[in-house]
Amino acid sequence: MAQSATITGKVVHGESKSPLANASVFLNNATYGTSTAEDGTFTLSGVKPGQYELIVTVVGYEDYAQTVQVGNVPLKLDISLTQKVLMLREVVISSNADWKKNYEQFRREFIGTTENSKLCKVLNPRVLNLNYHRSKQRLEADADEFLVVENRALGYRTKYLLKNYVSDGIEHTIQYSGRALFENLPGSAEQKKVWKHKREEAYYGSPQHFFRSLYKDKLKEEGFEAHDFTRALNRERPPEELIQQKIKRYKETNRDSVMHWYKLSNLTKWSDENVVKIPYQSMEILRSTPEAGIYAIAFPHFLYVVYTKKHELTEFKDVYRPLDMENFETSIITLYGSYALFDNNGTVISNPAPLYEGTWSKAKLCDLLPVDYEPGD
Repeated sequence: MAQSATITGKVVHGESKSPLANASVFLNNATYGTSTAEDGTFTLSGVKPGQYELIVTVVGYEDYAQTVQVGNVPLKLDISLTQKVLMLREVVISSNADWKKNYEQFRREFIGTTENSKLCKVLNPRVLNLNYHRSKQRLEADADEFLVVENRALGYRTKYLLKNYVSDGIEHTIQYSGRALFENLPGSAEQKKVWKHKREEAYYGSPQHFFRSLYKDKLKEEGFEAHDFTRALNRERPPEELIQQKIKRYKETNRDSVMHWYKLSNLTKWSDENVVKIPYQSMEILRSTPEAGIYAIAFPHFLYVVYTKKHELTEFKDVYRPLDMENFETSIITLYGSYALFDNNGTVISNPAPLYEGTWSKAKLCDLLPVDYEPGD
């Protein structure tokens, strides 16, 4: 039988030390969650060994987060919460039509557009605070309570506490942070069989699968190749912000000019791209850290990750593909520092997380698996 452990504890008010009931206690991005009893106590049972972020949240108090290393010995925690200082939120007046338009963009970019997204239903979309800055083409979102998404494709009810979300329409980047709790949906034996297959389909070739394979030194065995990749910005292509400004300026007044800038916008962002043919060995990009269960990935340029057990069905304009390479799923990793940290669940814990281009950029909430997921679960 797989080893597991229990986490128990008590949640109290930071000053009065009185117990706090009905506080949500869960392990971030995992399937372990509960609420505190009237006396503030809680129990999380059957937790698989590994590193997790334990979250406690309750209305009126600052969220609590603590990294816990779960082994075979029970953990007992005493947690004090600080009362939240109420701050006035900026009031944004928008029409219902504007909110719906902003929500549809958020849903596409956060929930996703893959086949799995068609079986995802957001149960409480109105908890979202949405604000679109037209001049910056920037959509911002957050929520004061869990955004609840029922994923009938993978068999999870995902409760996501969205802290901030920024979609930059000029740079074409999306950044967000938050905490998630996964709950297994009830289903028939036949339905669970379908979910099992879909979960495995989402897992294999994913970042979670890659990072687990990396620290276990099983990249080739699991179907991955990681190559050194270099590239430079295309000097013939002006900055994206300038292109958008010119298109906006000439759109209604000068057809020739706007077509010129549309032509420039279709140029690839990069030039002088080169993939080193011989892939890295795990030890060349994997680094140990002083903390048990925590690893670092480091590489000098960009990392070109190929998953040889699936073919890519989407064309990515700015993702380079050598002419002699089969159309395998391909992702490019860009680090924001000299390295990125990840744990033995295969979860990146660095903030900001690396930037993914290509196949991995398609994976949104509708394809997300809990960190404690294992193929066969």
